[in-house]
Amino acid sequence: MFDDLPPDLERLLTLRVWHAMWLARIDNKISDIQRREAEREHGERVRPARPEWIVQLGIGTGRPPVQVHADDCYAAGNRRRAINGCE
Repeated sequence: MFDDLPPDLERLLTLRVWHAMWLARIDNKISDIQRREAEREHGERVRPARPEWIVQLGIGTGRPPVQVHADDCYAAGNRRRAINGCE
């Protein structure tokens, strides 16, 4: 039989505590990853649909509309607002 464990009770109990601490760390990490994965999946389910069109807004008072872009347009800029079908 393969037995490389220490022969005395004190060291065996120390090893048991050490392994229990590691198991607790591993269990905590597993639950953290499961929670993050569940949050990511929930975010994907409740994310609103991407708009087909966006309006690029100007600079200054009232931020007037400047251009209309398709949603995936690379030139849309950072100042934008989604356009829904009834605007």
